[in-house]
This record gives sequence, structure tokens and C-alpha cells, in this order.
Amino acid sequence: MEQTRETTRRPAGIMVLRTLAMPRDTNPWGDVFGGWLLSQMDIAAGLMAGEVAQGRSATASVDNVVFHSPVAVGQTICIYANLVKVGRSSMEIGLEVWARDLVHLYEPERAFVAEAVFHYVAVDAAGRPRPVPDASSFLVQD
Repeated sequence: MEQTRETTRRPAGIMVLRTLAMPRDTNPWGDVFGGWLLSQMDIAAGLMAGEVAQGRSATASVDNVVFHSPVAVGQTICIYANLVKVGRSSMEIGLEVWARDLVHLYEPERAFVAEAVFHYVAVDAAGRPRPVPDASSFLVQD
């Protein structure tokens, strides 16, 4: 993994989660575990899914997970979400993770560090699929 700073690309979508990578989240080299980052991404996608579904939703699957560069302890990650597609009860949410150091050496520019597509299903109180309300206000217009 080669860490490069993005100079022209900007985050796409709505920032739904921002958090700090702490020492307990890292391996002995000071990089966060991919599983920790993936769990933060699931939280972020779940926040968007719950808002779009106007209630309970569940993770159905995750596709196209790519870790572009490591995240170090002390970096702040910002997760941006795009509602890509809505079915009768399902939602496809694209995520981008961007990181920058705000603790050790302030960095004004963010690095694009990870991306994935999460699939969620709106569910009722019994955990059965239910229809997603009108989500047209969340869909990205080209």
C-alpha cells in the first residue's frame, strides 16, 4: 500500500462519521487494524441506512472493500456516504474514508484511504424486510 496525498480529488457524498484512531485500535506498528476501519465504515453506512429507511436496517453484504493506504494512530478519519441505489427494501451505500493528522502534526489535506459498497435492508421490529420510504432526496443526481 502506497500512501499518497490526493491533491485534486475531493470527498464525495455526505460526511456521516468522524472519529480518531486510538492506540487500542492499532497493530504494533501504529497502523489501525483493517477490521477496526471496516467496523467504522459499517457504523457510517448504518447511520445513512437508518436515516433513509426512517428506522431499523440491517447490513446485508459488503462489496469492493479497498484499503488504499494505512491509517496511523492519531489520525482523524472522515467517512463520506452516497446513497447509490434503492430497491423495495434494500439500499446500496457507497463509502469513502479520508484521513488526516490533527494530533501529531496538523495536516490540512486529507488522504483517500479506503472505500467500499455496503448493502442494507430496511427491517421491521421482527427483523423482516420492509419497504424503504421515498428516498429520492438522498439519491445523488448526475
